[in-house]
Amino acid sequence: MSIDSGFCNRRSVLSSSGFTLVELLIVIAVIGIVSAISIPAMLRARRTGNEASAIGSLRALNSAESSYAAAAGKGGFSPTLATLAASCPGSSVGFISPDLSTDPSTKSGYLITMAASAAASPGPTDCNGVPTETAYYATAVPVSAGLSGLRGFASTGAGTIFFDQTGAAPTEAQMAPGGGGTAIQ
Repeated sequence: MSIDSGFCNRRSVLSSSGFTLVELLIVIAVIGIVSAISIPAMLRARRTGNEASAIGSLRALNSAESSYAAAAGKGGFSPTLATLAASCPGSSVGFISPDLSTDPSTKSGYLITMAASAAASPGPTDCNGVPTETAYYATAVPVSAGLSGLRGFASTGAGTIFFDQTGAAPTEAQMAPGGGGTAIQ
């Protein structure tokens, strides 16, 4: 063997190690394309999860209001989340979970509020001496419409949850029979 052939073999081995700049740019471009495709799907899934959480929170509030009216409110409903979170004397547990105990509460990208219904009248006092109302109106609206959720939700003592595609909470008039509101199926 000649010295020249050994030099050629060694040189070809050295030049075949590593990646070229073109190969690295192709890999980066592929990663960019995959990211561009997957990020909108991830955001859509997050919004859907937030909306499901808001619906679950309103269902929990409807259930808590029914329990409150039967056990503590003497037939009346709580006009605030804080009142629902308070326990009666002799008990250590309120009617809703602590994550919904402030007025308003922020949970999973939604602002949850509760108030007396526009058609409500004062009811009896509850086990803690707090005045109740004959009807309530609960809402869940996205903190950042379009990002944390697309739809707004609302419910009343009837227990049906309505939604609005604009992100605003359906009004009580929309939720009334013949009001044109859209109920969750």
